[in-house]
Amino acid sequence: MNKETIRSVTVRRMTVLVRVDYNVPMEDGKIVDDLRIRESLPTLELLRKKGARRIILISHLGRPEGKDKSLSLAPVAERLKELMPGGKVFFVSDVSGPDVDEAVEKLPVGGILVLENLRFYKGEEQNSPEFAKEIVDATHADLFIQDGFAVCHRAHASTEAVTKELPSIAGLLLEKEITELSKISDNPSHPFVVVIGGSKVEDKQPLIDKFAKTADQIIVGGKIAADGYTSDLKNVYVAEDFSDESKYDLGPKSTAKIVDFAKSAKTILWNGLLGMAENPEYAKSSEALAVAIGESKNTSVICGGDTTGFVENLQKTHSDLDYSLISTGGGAALEFLCGEPMPGIDSLDEK
Repeated sequence: MNKETIRSVTVRRMTVLVRVDYNVPMEDGKIVDDLRIRESLPTLELLRKKGARRIILISHLGRPEGKDKSLSLAPVAERLKELMPGGKVFFVSDVSGPDVDEAVEKLPVGGILVLENLRFYKGEEQNSPEFAKEIVDATHADLFIQDGFAVCHRAHASTEAVTKELPSIAGLLLEKEITELSKISDNPSHPFVVVIGGSKVEDKQPLIDKFAKTADQIIVGGKIAADGYTSDLKNVYVAEDFSDESKYDLGPKSTAKIVDFAKSAKTILWNGLLGMAENPEYAKSSEALAVAIGESKNTSVICGGDTTGFVENLQKTHSDLDYSLISTGGGAALEFLCGEPMPGIDSLDEK
């Protein structure tokens, strides 16, 4: 980790602008999974502990076409208020201008203000310097903290342009993601096992290529395997039997082999479910793997939206399962592991 972090800087009496990733799944205006909100809490709590005067949060939610009220961050702010010790969480329905300026001025000491969905404004995805400056001016921020790992592969106003306006450092979540993913990509303990599932081989082939030489075993399951994926690599095992003719889940032979590989690993990376696990009937192989990894004492990284959601739901009934990292980054985690540029990280101040 060669970037400056919140651990080593002074924030006392400062107004701190934090880029979080609150792009949480919503149904009928209600939050389905609040993992990304909960993962932001350590950074926010540390800011309060270190005496930050005000904390301003910026995020996007979904892919709105214009100012879609159903994608407002207001419900997210309410959930954060419930989760945050001491409360003092407020919301304003803009990201710049007089309403934001007034809301910032009214914040109590240690107060948190959530601004509206960044993607309501074209300047965000355009990486507009003017848009970034408008946010900084309205919030009176002294410091920028990047803690939204899941958006760090994007060059947007809230990930790159804003770093030209303020001293810019990493939050605790970003630090954790980089640290754990770097263990996998740079120097994994062996045996090192990579499990690849899901449905789109074009999305997963770069990951297979990346770890072809460093992984002791690469396992391919999910629809990729069902569709007949093949490889000439000796360390690639493709699932060979399925639960039934639908091929919506792996069969007992493949499941047993994969579980054995997982139990023997010292380091394991899992991206992509092994079956159509949204249907409990076809979730057996994914559950068996999740339990095997969670009960082991290996270094384990779970990434990919469907995979992390599945593992999180399983933990609700299997509280003893533990993982080194359940990544908040879907595409960001894959691009980081494959060595792709990460504008939201690269633009931060170095130590």
